[in-house]
Amino acid sequence: MSKVTELFTESTKDNSINWVEKLKTQHCKYIDKKCIKNRKSEPEIAIGTCTLNYGKDEKNIIICPFRLLERKQIFMDCIHLLTAHEPGNELHILSEIKIPGGNVDYFLVSTDSNRKVKDFVGIELQTLDTTGTVWPERQRFLKEQGFETKDTITDSKKPFGMNWKMTAKTILVQIHHKIHTFENLNKHLVLVTQDCLLDYIKQEFTFSEVSDNPKIGDSMHFHSYELNNEKDKSYKLKLSKRYSTDSDGISVLLGLQAEANVELEKILITLESKINDRTLFTI
Repeated sequence: MSKVTELFTESTKDNSINWVEKLKTQHCKYIDKKCIKNRKSEPEIAIGTCTLNYGKDEKNIIICPFRLLERKQIFMDCIHLLTAHEPGNELHILSEIKIPGGNVDYFLVSTDSNRKVKDFVGIELQTLDTTGTVWPERQRFLKEQGFETKDTITDSKKPFGMNWKMTAKTILVQIHHKIHTFENLNKHLVLVTQDCLLDYIKQEFTFSEVSDNPKIGDSMHFHSYELNNEKDKSYKLKLSKRYSTDSDGISVLLGLQAEANVELEKILITLESKINDRTLFTI
């Protein structure tokens, strides 16, 4: 049985879906256009896999960041971080904004009636990267739906995997590069992930300086979402947990603070070894 949970934004368990039409349009409702994840060997064909069933506990894992845009809920959940936002202001969602340290996926922006920016929040989306190929699972699902597949890849026994370590390390390093910009501006940056990825980060990295009682004064916030199976067989995102920290907390998370302290200790030892009566500054 195919491991694809959602294809072209629709639940594979929903028998009411017209898959002929879905394959024709290859439409992603979250970005309101054709899915942009194209097959390299056939660029006119979109892969379309949003979510996969994976692991011994059969967790439904989101593999496309656009899947997190459902109902634009992630933006609603960041409004409280717009501390300068006022009634009457407009809210805008801007994508792919370049800042010192790299690009930020989205900005939630508060403007006055003249469209002058009054406040903003940076929002990064991160879902799990896969290893191997998910194409056999896609084709297997289509075969189960009665479609003829031209290739024999549905018989492939090669499994796909989830690249937990590299996904987590990459996004944390990127955040480390960007958070100083937001902190210097007294603004907020939010990392939006699925709950399973944030749980992995908590387990594998030093989470001691990250608070599970999020503070508005912290520059860095984490929002994790669970993917719930609804009665109509669709799937719905729900905010699960929130955390916050600052740039120092991100350094500790990556194990960089300890290295910095070691360097500081070396410098202090060197300085103290050279201090004596002759080095005393006198007037």
